Amino acid sequence: MRAVRYDEHGVLPALVEMPEPHCPAAGVVVAVGATGVCRSDWHAWRGHDPVPLPMVPGHELAGTVAQVGPEVTRWRVGDRVTVPFVIGCGTCSWCRAGEAQVCPDQQQPGFTLPGSFAEQVAVPAADTNLVALPEEVDLVTAASLGCRFATAYRALVVHGRVGPGQWLAVHGCGGVGLSAVHIGAALGARVVAVDVSPAALQQARALGAEVALDAGQVDVVGSVQQLGGAHVSLDALGSPVTAVSSVRSLRRRGRHVQVGLLLGERSTPPLPMDRVVGHELELYGSHGMPARDYPQMLARIADGTLRPELLVGEVVGLAEAGAALAAMDGVPTSAGMTVVRVGAPSSG
Repeated sequence: MRAVRYDEHGVLPALVEMPEPHCPAAGVVVAVGATGVCRSDWHAWRGHDPVPLPMVPGHELAGTVAQVGPEVTRWRVGDRVTVPFVIGCGTCSWCRAGEAQVCPDQQQPGFTLPGSFAEQVAVPAADTNLVALPEEVDLVTAASLGCRFATAYRALVVHGRVGPGQWLAVHGCGGVGLSAVHIGAALGARVVAVDVSPAALQQARALGAEVALDAGQVDVVGSVQQLGGAHVSLDALGSPVTAVSSVRSLRRRGRHVQVGLLLGERSTPPLPMDRVVGHELELYGSHGMPARDYPQMLARIADGTLRPELLVGEVVGLAEAGAALAAMDGVPTSAGMTVVRVGAPSSG
């Protein structure tokens, strides 16, 4: 099969020929129709989040089941599927409870397993991890859900519990941040979008943000507090500055959700714990979304309440995937997720 692979950190990923993956006994092989290009893949490629080399990146995928292992009971060849970026083992207490996103023996395509920048990808523990796609959701749109959109959805709905009329502050308007802007606005929240990119803020307004703040030009915390403070605040970027700003933007009894990765020396931001205690703030980490939580989100996509296709920017071919990943080195010049179409267009 064709796949995009890097053999060293920071070296441009190349299109190569590789053996097709082996089908696990309790898993499936998915013929990839489309896969997203995510900043998490960029972190791994750059060596910020070390992965075994060589590595095929990609963890936001959608496609059709091509092979089924003998222990699989729920899936058949030809089923249209997607999969969370965290793949649970399927047997531990967390997986049995439907909380595969915190499985201690989890796998992740593109990080611990060969990923979806390829024509085929193996998915273990399929009965725990696969998600059926409604016919209304095409494969390019489904690939855009895999990490950013699904993560933002669960962060806002499960942890943030954002409701109509509440102020939602979104710090960082990349893929997950713009997803949060759209989801929050679609659920009736009043959204404040924060970024330093004019293009990202313009896109945030187009997706429903009521207020757009340029973090390089204004006092973000003061501006949000002038609105009464955020009921829910999301750090979608992942930096000490945005994490602290998110917490300080909250009103009393507000809820901060940390989605952006804080790695290495950046992992311990100076959060104002005096305010957390005095204002009874709630702090959450949010790590993707398990397969069991997808149906509610997919139903809202199928009925048009949520429109993740609005978040898709450029659609490229597999041969261009390596360059698309490397392009994340620079300052984004346009907003929107890049999706790689791997299968033939007729596959969805």
